[in-house]
Amino acid sequence: MSSAPSSAAHLSLRTPLWAVRIRRGDGEIAGAGVLLSRDRVLTCAHVVTPGEPVTAEFVGAAGGRAPGGRVPAVTARVDEGAYVPEALDTDQDPRGDVALLRLDRPRPAREPVTLHRLSAPNRTVRMYGFPHEYNGGVWFRATIVGGWGRDGQVQLVPATPGEVAAPGCSGAGVVDDRTGAVIGIVLTSVTDRLGNAFSSMSPAETIVQHLPQVAAWTRGRTAVDDRLRSRTGSGGGRPSLDQPFALRLAAWLRGDGDQVKISVVRPGDQIRAETLRRAITLADRELRTADSVGRASLDAPGTVPSAGGHDLALDVTGATAADTAERVAERMGLWQHPAGPAVERIRTGGAALTLVVVGVDRAADPPALLDLLAVLRRGGSRLLLVFREPGPLYERARAELVDGPDRERRERLVARLRELTGPLAASLGDAMAAVRADDPKQVHDALYRAGLALHLLTGTQQPRERSGHGAAGTPAAPAPPPHPPSPGAPAQEPPARPLSAPAAPSAPSGPAAPSGPATPADPAAPAQAPTGAPASSAPVDLAAYERLADRLETRLRAAADRLDALRRRRAELAGRLDGYHALHRSLTEGAEDLDVDALHRRAHRLLRTRPCDVPAAEEAVAAYTDLVERADSSRRDRAARDGRGREHPTRDRPAGDGHGQDRPAQDRQAEDRPAQDRSARDRHGQPPRHEQPARHEQPAQPAQPAGEEQRQRGGGGAPS
Repeated sequence: MSSAPSSAAHLSLRTPLWAVRIRRGDGEIAGAGVLLSRDRVLTCAHVVTPGEPVTAEFVGAAGGRAPGGRVPAVTARVDEGAYVPEALDTDQDPRGDVALLRLDRPRPAREPVTLHRLSAPNRTVRMYGFPHEYNGGVWFRATIVGGWGRDGQVQLVPATPGEVAAPGCSGAGVVDDRTGAVIGIVLTSVTDRLGNAFSSMSPAETIVQHLPQVAAWTRGRTAVDDRLRSRTGSGGGRPSLDQPFALRLAAWLRGDGDQVKISVVRPGDQIRAETLRRAITLADRELRTADSVGRASLDAPGTVPSAGGHDLALDVTGATAADTAERVAERMGLWQHPAGPAVERIRTGGAALTLVVVGVDRAADPPALLDLLAVLRRGGSRLLLVFREPGPLYERARAELVDGPDRERRERLVARLRELTGPLAASLGDAMAAVRADDPKQVHDALYRAGLALHLLTGTQQPRERSGHGAAGTPAAPAPPPHPPSPGAPAQEPPARPLSAPAAPSAPSGPAAPSGPATPADPAAPAQAPTGAPASSAPVDLAAYERLADRLETRLRAAADRLDALRRRRAELAGRLDGYHALHRSLTEGAEDLDVDALHRRAHRLLRTRPCDVPAAEEAVAAYTDLVERADSSRRDRAARDGRGREHPTRDRPAGDGHGQDRPAQDRQAEDRPAQDRSARDRHGQPPRHEQPARHEQPAQPAQPAGEEQRQRGGGGAPS
């Protein structure tokens, strides 16, 4: 049996020997499987039917071909007591869907592979399945992004849309890219209403939970130390729970709360100790019971964590920091360089996990252990640390792993919000003064919420409970600034003395939000502390504020980009208008044209107005330039006709024109007038001014020489 994991690069070059293609009796491909021993194949329950034989084909054996050019094939049946069909629990979450097949004839000893227990979060993986288009087998790439349901299944997101697990991949082995180890099997693929496609995987521990016999072909130590396993399970007869403690543990194990949680379980406190063991056991994929999954036990609502809530739970009483680091590195799959110190592999490995450490102050070298935990925290791992007694070591852990990092995190968040409500707000104000925003209310609303979040953070203190028994709280809400910050001014600074939380918070609805109590009105905005709670007693949910800052910054940066584009467009329009105005003056040789000049004045006025309505200005400039282009086109056509007339003097000569000389500019303007009039009439629906009836009709005057006309007008040129 191949127990040592292969390299991922090696696996990518050939079909794995352990990959099995499963066909039904009608010859259709039903799915895939993993050869765990010479005569056992692991697959999905929905791929096979108990009592009905299937054909297991070993496409990777001997290069995929047996003597005679055929793929090696063996008849297989569901093994007795090794079939767990897919079912839904009371929350409609899937569970089960695993089966073990027994082969009629054993395979060579070099072909099987073992499963490995590894921490799952954010691992890049690949699967070898048999979709209809590639029934000879193909690799699919994906990333593990988190748990799915309460059975311990995990979600796989494909590396590309074309790599979602298709029919024929169910039961395929999932290979970890880092180690080359098979860590589970593909269950199914799902496409939601929005078209997002993803797959699910059953990790090795979840498979062993449903099929305990698979433990014989699974490598890696179990995730929970024996001393931390619940002694009573989740059925009746257990001692009373510390329910508040159980609720907080379940919430943290579900991913709620801080990155690091520190608690105290004193020696002799049996109820609290059993509450901790129960939470650890129920959060483990391999130890979780069917009763807890189906909520058929006596557990109180909200006290049952999800399976997979932690990746490793250690009792470090008497253990050295080096031993603990080795256990963590093994669980992370960092065994490639065993000669190097485990802490260095962890520091440089880029992996993270959710770790429970019990008995921190009872370790062989607690200060060295705290140094290791600090490395894990900086690497992104979530830590639940349990002390036996409060004391100097407990205080150091809080200062180094909770308070200090939280203070730095809070300072970064405050600086980020000040950037949004200061320089970015001023830049937005300048831009909104120059051009009209598409949705100014959205900009004002986002700035108001950013200013309010800054006010709450800088006006709220966050000392943490020192007993280790309390829950993560919510931020108190001092009264907000009396007016929302405008885009041109930074948010108002909070008062020097924190205020108590308001009794009836209301959400601001926009830039004109009512004065009085308010909170950041956002779907995931931080909640307020209970009414009457002093601001100095409530810890702040920094993660909620960070999510709020992410959304607000995205909105404000997008608004700034749109405003910048409008300002650039306004500058382009101004240059275009000036260019066409120069062209028009050259066409008319400075003569006045009331209709065209009116369009120019309107476009010029819209471009100079602050804030500029860029779409309206764009329409006005287009109207002006279109009319100028028509006049230019008419001039070119006339010039072409004049050229033909000079070649044929008797052709195209106006009646009564006996001298054959070029006509004066006034005559050419009069000839151009009909085309311009038609353009103005088409655009505005009204005849041009010179066609509208005057109050006192005057007889038409004969054309005058250009110089005489200028003298009568007082020497004035066309308006600019």
